[in-house]
Amino acid sequence: MAEFPSTPPSPSSTPSSSSATTSCCLNSHVIHVLAVDDCLVDRKIVEKLLKTAKFKVTTVASGKKALEVLGLNEAKVETPLNEHNIDIIFTDYCMPEMNGYDLLKVVKEHSHLKSIPVVIMSSEHDPDRISRCLATGAEEFVSKPLQLRDIQRLRSYVTPVQHITKTGTKRKLPLDLIPENNGSERRPCIAGVAVA
Repeated sequence: MAEFPSTPPSPSSTPSSSSATTSCCLNSHVIHVLAVDDCLVDRKIVEKLLKTAKFKVTTVASGKKALEVLGLNEAKVETPLNEHNIDIIFTDYCMPEMNGYDLLKVVKEHSHLKSIPVVIMSSEHDPDRISRCLATGAEEFVSKPLQLRDIQRLRSYVTPVQHITKTGTKRKLPLDLIPENNGSERRPCIAGVAVA
């Protein structure tokens, strides 16, 4: 590993051991996608499209591996749920052992994971399969081969993280800026004060 000459930090910068991904997250939230597909070629294609669209990506080869990443496993070992902070699950439908629909059901039945959006992809266009997935809580059913526009739509399913401060959120308006009529009812005005 190459060493770089040590330079004193500038007053505005602070030393950090975080990765480039983490440092870019300081300004905006990078959406973390869990991509699930048993086919290596398809998994690589999905991963490349997701990275091209500036998503953070974790890929796994099965529904069971996806559950492990989410903190659910068969060994019943106490692990933190969603410790990897997965924002959305993008899964293939046709997989051995646990298909995309089964994964969707487990996620949507779990109280701490059901808020994670799930998008299912498949090369087979089966209307019954599509309607069953949507009825169970899938955000969308995408047909393969995937296009970059399909990947970019994932952003619309993720609720942006909003940090709301508990203090200083209410402002008082001067009385002369309070409207006397909001269009739905007429309020009497006494000496310049709006009466509710």
